[in-house]
Amino acid sequence: MDLLLILTYASICVAIFKIFKIPLNKWTVPTAVLGGVVLIGTLIFLMNYNHPYSEVARTYFVSVPIVPEVSGEVIEVPVKPNQLLAEGDVLFRIDPTPFENRVRSFKAQLVSARADQSRARELAARNVGNRRDVDLTTARVEDLQAQLNIAQFELDNTVVRAPSKGFVTHVSLRPGVRAVKLPLRPSMVFIPDEGHYFVAWMRQNSQLRLTPGDEAEVAFDGIPGKVFTGRVRQVISVIGEGQVQPSGTLLSFTGSPPPGRVPVSIEITDPDYAQYAALMPGGSYGQAALYSEHFHHVAIMRKILLRMAAWMNYIFPFH
Repeated sequence: MDLLLILTYASICVAIFKIFKIPLNKWTVPTAVLGGVVLIGTLIFLMNYNHPYSEVARTYFVSVPIVPEVSGEVIEVPVKPNQLLAEGDVLFRIDPTPFENRVRSFKAQLVSARADQSRARELAARNVGNRRDVDLTTARVEDLQAQLNIAQFELDNTVVRAPSKGFVTHVSLRPGVRAVKLPLRPSMVFIPDEGHYFVAWMRQNSQLRLTPGDEAEVAFDGIPGKVFTGRVRQVISVIGEGQVQPSGTLLSFTGSPPPGRVPVSIEITDPDYAQYAALMPGGSYGQAALYSEHFHHVAIMRKILLRMAAWMNYIFPFH
């Protein structure tokens, strides 16, 4: 965007020199250059600080790895790629045979244990048996009931269902594959239907001008020439470059890490964006500008440059 400002000033200077037939000499050229340095430098400083701009912005979406509660051979995958699903729709089925047999086994053992419990109680009531036999048979019944509940839970989970409304964007699972309950090896990736989140990565130089509720404008590379209005939803209070996780290694200086940028969540409120929302895939790239309450007249220049950049990035892609 700074380059556009310089090119615009250079074009104006060339036009003025030609229209007014100003001679090119050691006075006029340095004056135009020095004036451009002062004028453009002042504009860039006022715009970048009071109305921050980011050429790095993107829509983000949440993905849910589908890991089955039980391991087994997949026998059916009825789900289709990118097909909208309701909560509870079947994603795939695991062979239920071993889990059904386990449920039958616990049910049979439970019938015998309850019969033993009944006899122990009857004998204890006649003062023939002892109370310990009643306690042992009762504990046996409760233990088998708990194991039966677990076995039934595992049997029910041989049918893996959609956790919410959404879709599976890539279905590579096939019958015959063994699905395992390992978090590091999901069987599918589910995309909840909850919309996208647009985040602009702002330089830390403008930290004091990043305020929730301020006006914002967004330009997508995939929608040339269009600029959509919005507002700053949230200025995220942490930067990824500074995170520390528990480990057996002490924090130490290992070089000069990048300073990182401040993530700013932007809500696109422009009604014109509705017709494009369904066409923009998650992860779409774009640019964003924020407008604070300071130096409103400079904000006009920022808006003009953002619209020029929206076309320039389409004609001359930089990403």
